[in-house]
Amino acid sequence: MLTAQSISKTHGLETLFSDVSLSIGEGDRLGLIGPNGAGKSTLLRLLAGEDQTDGGTIVRAKGMRAVYVPQQEVFDEGATVWSVVHDAAAIGLGDVHDEHEVQTVAEMVLTRNGFEGAMFETGAALLSGGWRKRLSIARSMAECGGEPDLLLLDEPTNHLDMEGILWLEELIWRVTGSGSSAVVFVTHDRTLLENIASRVVELSGAYPQGTLAVDGNYSEFLRRKSEFLSGQAKAEQVLANQVRKDLEWLSRRAKARRTQAKSRIDSSYARIDELAELKGRNSAAASSSARVEFNTTGRRTKKFLQAKGITKAYDGRVLFRDLDVSLGAGDCLGLLGPNGSGKTTLIRVLTGEIKPDAGEVVRSDPQPRIAVFSQHRREFPPDMLLRTALSPVSDRVHFRGQAMHVTAWSRRFLFRDEQLQQPISSLSGGELARIHIARIMLEPADVLVLDEPTNDLDIATLETMEEALEDFPGALILVTHDRAMIDRLASDVLSLDGEGHVEKFASLAQAQARDAERSAAIAAGRKEPAGAKRWAESPGQSASASAPAGVPESAPVRKKLSYKEQREYDTIERRIAEAEAKVGELEERLADPVVLSDHTKMTAACEALSAAQAEVAALYARWTELESKIR
Repeated sequence: MLTAQSISKTHGLETLFSDVSLSIGEGDRLGLIGPNGAGKSTLLRLLAGEDQTDGGTIVRAKGMRAVYVPQQEVFDEGATVWSVVHDAAAIGLGDVHDEHEVQTVAEMVLTRNGFEGAMFETGAALLSGGWRKRLSIARSMAECGGEPDLLLLDEPTNHLDMEGILWLEELIWRVTGSGSSAVVFVTHDRTLLENIASRVVELSGAYPQGTLAVDGNYSEFLRRKSEFLSGQAKAEQVLANQVRKDLEWLSRRAKARRTQAKSRIDSSYARIDELAELKGRNSAAASSSARVEFNTTGRRTKKFLQAKGITKAYDGRVLFRDLDVSLGAGDCLGLLGPNGSGKTTLIRVLTGEIKPDAGEVVRSDPQPRIAVFSQHRREFPPDMLLRTALSPVSDRVHFRGQAMHVTAWSRRFLFRDEQLQQPISSLSGGELARIHIARIMLEPADVLVLDEPTNDLDIATLETMEEALEDFPGALILVTHDRAMIDRLASDVLSLDGEGHVEKFASLAQAQARDAERSAAIAAGRKEPAGAKRWAESPGQSASASAPAGVPESAPVRKKLSYKEQREYDTIERRIAEAEAKVGELEERLADPVVLSDHTKMTAACEALSAAQAEVAALYARWTELESKIR
């Protein structure tokens, strides 16, 4: 469908990436990841034709309909849900169309994206963040008649609640279900990558040609990435030993009067250059995430705060009722619920920012120190310099009893020294998020409150943050749509529905199982839960409805295996065993020092291993498909 060959892009004086090659085929569900600032969004715009490369070529299949959904949704003032998609459908159908056709496409696209009934006339500006994202996707799909060949999504999970993310997963499966369309999505959502991706590509300076592409989901990518980086580190060691010998030989001032000596000198300098390149890539791999460590007061109080029978209503709607919460050292309370269900309000009650309508919150004596990482992050003046944002009082910060210069402090968060004199307005969303992390790390706390902390952060920083939170000895309150984070950290999970009902679970899996049961019951009775129509923002509060419940498709009819399929089924276990044996042989070859010391051989070995692993994955997928027909 699309092939990018040796493309490069610079931004100002900074080279984002160079010599990057990528191909997208029919049925691909390609997850694009990489550190903040690597150029993922820029690469997506290049693939969509929204921007031009500085070098290389991008070839698209003739007649291919590609649509691009940016991170930020922008709608015309006064536009409604219907007008946004109707106008996009009219543009997509071109000059040769009639009004009935436009309306048919608009209604189809809106319905497929969860909009219905009275929502059509809702102002786009009044929609919550999650529904604005859905409308942005619907608009882009309408521009190509509702059936894109290639759907390009930039951070599509931003502002989506848990239910919205599950809807997004279903959308991607639906778009690629025919096998003739493809989806490319930039994301930091590891569970989305695990559940959806058929291929993962990381854009990073840690790899030759700037990318590592792996067929399979996120788990497979992590395994292959670990193998590759381990092999690359060994290759550096082997090459360093050879270069040391070269330098000893060169230091004897060997003269290049003979052809053999000249050839050896040239080979020596080539190895020195290759070693420098390897060191650079391995250094990029080692320094891909910010160094996050949260500060604590050291108190080990049994109970920092205890809520007893608290109730809170907003604008005539009860958000939670008669709720008991207890938080002590080592506890992590995860909060779930659709946007607008009261999670942020509950945080404000627990931290004492607002009072409950009923009940009380008792805090330890002395009062616990609470640090809040809010989703509504305090805006810095756009002309403020980075050094001032990181250290507003002086050129030094005090972290864990030690003074540190702002330059050293900034390096912990992956900022370059020259950026310290740049204004905040020049920074990306991920860089702004790292400033907030740096500021909160300076606050010793008993209770850390993190309200959607994952927004704009890359995966490497997310994983470092998780490790820091896991080591934090105080109490945590965590609101996030990142399923991997809440599954790893939460000791208890509260699920709010925004109608006063709160359920407590021991894990995310237990909460999701309960939601699945409820959805199935609603679908069977063709009823919607109370509050299912909350799609607009309430004044003074970020609110969103959960998606209107849809009726699931009928279960597929099981078929018997054909003669050809039966023969395939009878031999597939043997073929899997042979394919896995081949993978083992190739892994041994990749660990061979002779291969590791030769860049060309190592690249060829990695490609052969990738192909063999893809074959194993395809065989397992086919085995699962055949087994499903005979159950």
